[in-house]
Amino acid sequence: MLESYVTPLLMSYVNKYIKNLKPSDLQLSLWGGDVVLSKLDLKLDVLEQELKLPFTFMSGHIHELRIHVPWTKLGSEPVVITINTMECILKLRDGAQDDHESGSSSTSRSVSDSFKAVAKPRRLQQAAPSDPDLPPGYVQSLIRRVVNNVNIVVNNLILKYVEDDIVLSVNITSAECYTVDDIWERAFMDITAPELVLRKVINFADCTVCLDKRNASGKIDFYQDPLLYKCSFRTRLHFTYENINSKIPSVIKIHTMVESLKLSITDQQLPMFIRILELIISLYYGEIGGHKEGEEEERNVQVREAGNILPGMEEDMDGQGTNQFSSPDLYMQSGCPEDGDMGWVTWAWSFVPAIVGTEEEMEEGLYQQRETEGISNNPQQRTPKDPIVSIGFYCTKASVTFKLTETQSESSYYSPQKVKSREVLCVEQEGITIEVLMMGEPFFDCQIGFVGCRALCLKGIMGIRDFEENMNRLEEDAVFFSCGDSLSSKGMTYLTNSLFDYRSPENNSVRAEFILETANHKETYTEIAGIQRFGAFYMDYLYTMENSSSKEPQDFSVVSLEEVVPAVQETSIKRLVVGALEVRLHSSAVHRILKMVTCAMEHEYEPYYKPQPEMVEEGHGAATPEEISSLEEFIPTRLTCLTLLSVSVTVSMAEFNLLHTLMPVIMGCKVAPVLVNVPVFQPVRPLPAVQFQVERVNVEHTVPMYAPELVSTVSRLSQPSDNLLHHCYAHLYLKVLGFQAGLTCQDSTGGFLPLIPIIPSFSTALYGKLIQMPAYWCKRSSVPTTECIFELPHFTVQATRAQTLLLQAICQSWTHSMVNGSPVTLSERLLREVYRGPGVKSPGPSPTLEGSVQNLELKFCSRATVKCASGTVGAVKVCARTPGSGEGVKEKLVPLVQGPSDTKELHMSRWLNEIRKPESLLAPDLLVFSVQVPQQGGDCRNSGRSFVMLQLSLWNASIIVRAL
Repeated sequence: MLESYVTPLLMSYVNKYIKNLKPSDLQLSLWGGDVVLSKLDLKLDVLEQELKLPFTFMSGHIHELRIHVPWTKLGSEPVVITINTMECILKLRDGAQDDHESGSSSTSRSVSDSFKAVAKPRRLQQAAPSDPDLPPGYVQSLIRRVVNNVNIVVNNLILKYVEDDIVLSVNITSAECYTVDDIWERAFMDITAPELVLRKVINFADCTVCLDKRNASGKIDFYQDPLLYKCSFRTRLHFTYENINSKIPSVIKIHTMVESLKLSITDQQLPMFIRILELIISLYYGEIGGHKEGEEEERNVQVREAGNILPGMEEDMDGQGTNQFSSPDLYMQSGCPEDGDMGWVTWAWSFVPAIVGTEEEMEEGLYQQRETEGISNNPQQRTPKDPIVSIGFYCTKASVTFKLTETQSESSYYSPQKVKSREVLCVEQEGITIEVLMMGEPFFDCQIGFVGCRALCLKGIMGIRDFEENMNRLEEDAVFFSCGDSLSSKGMTYLTNSLFDYRSPENNSVRAEFILETANHKETYTEIAGIQRFGAFYMDYLYTMENSSSKEPQDFSVVSLEEVVPAVQETSIKRLVVGALEVRLHSSAVHRILKMVTCAMEHEYEPYYKPQPEMVEEGHGAATPEEISSLEEFIPTRLTCLTLLSVSVTVSMAEFNLLHTLMPVIMGCKVAPVLVNVPVFQPVRPLPAVQFQVERVNVEHTVPMYAPELVSTVSRLSQPSDNLLHHCYAHLYLKVLGFQAGLTCQDSTGGFLPLIPIIPSFSTALYGKLIQMPAYWCKRSSVPTTECIFELPHFTVQATRAQTLLLQAICQSWTHSMVNGSPVTLSERLLREVYRGPGVKSPGPSPTLEGSVQNLELKFCSRATVKCASGTVGAVKVCARTPGSGEGVKEKLVPLVQGPSDTKELHMSRWLNEIRKPESLLAPDLLVFSVQVPQQGGDCRNSGRSFVMLQLSLWNASIIVRAL
């Protein structure tokens, strides 16, 4: 009967995760067609062992589990598993509990139990009696169709995470997973040639995320606004198989689409939200939640002891240990799911349907092969190639709204307090894309992009009603940050090649092609291509492992058990590109940003991870010549590149200034709240402003990937090469192109007047390097610990008297905080003199004071015993310039300071009136200086005293000063 095959299959999964379940009741219910189980408790230890999460389950309940099996239509209707109200509570696994659980999990099972599935492989069909009326091929095909078309429905899923005073809860009203056809419509499908594709859809309805604070007794005094309220999204899964006999898919695509994502964060939720982000980052970098030191060693001991059970088992396990790029299938072969040591990878693979057979069949085939042929007759073990996995998240529109809360008490003493929130800041984004492409460990790529992004002010802040609805302010005045384009101009480029793009290969019955080579990846995904697709922001993080000989991603589909894994070359490249952005820092924006900063600092959370002081490990011998040769050939590094395109930052004069209430908190000072009487806000027009413009900014940062190992090896060499020393530093390159600053003014229409240049356009460059692990270089006085080089070809500052006074007024409006927050008043005459409108007659051009520097170069070097600084100045010029007019009056130039200059004709009157061109680049520099300052505790071998030496060279004149 079919029941004898399907019932054990369902029973194996249900009984594995649910406590106190009687198999007889389940079988009897299944034969009736439906199973209804109520008030079920989950096996928390099984979930923790299989998920291998850095969390522990405090509780887990299922209110109702319903299984519907259409016995008469198994070949055309799906099995439906419905879970009504599932609730789980988690908390972070602490160190003591981790030690206890890791010890108990390793001692509760014996070695023979851990490898019982390998020693005695089983098959699902052997557990059921044989039926001559049902051929094995038919049963296998039917079970495959049943598994591929199972529908899972979860109603009211509740997940809670508890830590300190944080309570994070996720509530999903409904989640449903089902099989679909090629147009993503619900259907009963099977994997058939030649397409060999399986598609599934998961719909999530009304997802609500809440973040609340509990008191010392564990109760929540008042509930905050939800972080996310009733958000619905859908996920599409696409599995592509290589052939009909494939065990796992060759290509897996999991893409999620959200139409609208609206987040809301209050001032009390902001510190808790940042705490959750710090937790995620700490988990990602392995700072917390990692395995204990003895856990890995203990697991290896169990593996080697279990190798004595089967002939050749030890060699097989050793082969798997040396191959660090093995497929997750190898973990499946090491034991049955009851072993509990599967980890995240195997647990994830358990949800991927296989075309033919089960895991137990593969284990039995491997076992029989070893019994008959032996490991010596099979020198190479064929393992499946790592599949290509593509994970994507796409969001059409997203917004993050920051709110300030106020506590209001009712009239009655016993009435509960109510919290009223007020929106103050909103960040909006369009066309968000997060894509991850990986193939095992040798290749990983993550791309993040935004089409458009902007931030705007809402309502009032700190008692100042600057953007209330009755103010009738323009929307352009509220926006203080904008970057990129809009979706209307870009279109749906952010969905390119996703499962939600009708032009993608998967939606046109074509197998997709993936770029898995470093060189081809760099040529395809350039900065220009990223900005053309998104517009606002583009990030590409690429990590590869390549064979040192083939320069291609590693492929261990065929690996000899005795063969040594070849040396690999690891590369990590992170590129970030920011499109044309505009920032307007006026009073409303600055006060809102700083208020959010102060709210984020109001917490007493301890950091998850405290960096340990650097310890120099003694006793290690010198590196072998083979190791040095390997390092000389290739050293893995991490490269980060940041590019900013067309940046404009406008700092307006402060319309109101209450920074004296915010800055002490930001600076870490504890001050009592000050009541401020603020006047009624009135926009100031025209509003003077200082504007900074940059055409392009390039930043490159390089750091060794494994700094502790590299530095400990190189620091022990008596004479390390320049290449090895170069990789022991963190390098920083900064290039700023087309930087200029000037004065502008915002008129009554919200627009800005043309820029009046104060600092004309110039370019500059900066280079710096910092030694890694300085504790290893204390005794190497010849090795620089820090070096910096700054180059400035030319720099000019020019301003009139009126422009200088206006700049002073703008600075004082921010630095001199008024107690009542009233703005600084400016005379209209000063504004008219600075911003001369078209057609306005002026009494005459104002003289301009101009100063310029050419060929400026500064160097700084720090060593264990001395600090050095040197620099050169090519030319300096300070002059007063009177612009000419159209009536024949020529421009007048009065030099005040100029050098180097030929003073042969100084006694003649024309020398002062001439406009002299700067000297050629081959001319001697105006100023050359050098300073050396010994470090405290430095070793001065020549004498017992420390000297400070200053050397100046001023255009053919030298001065040397030595001081004790």
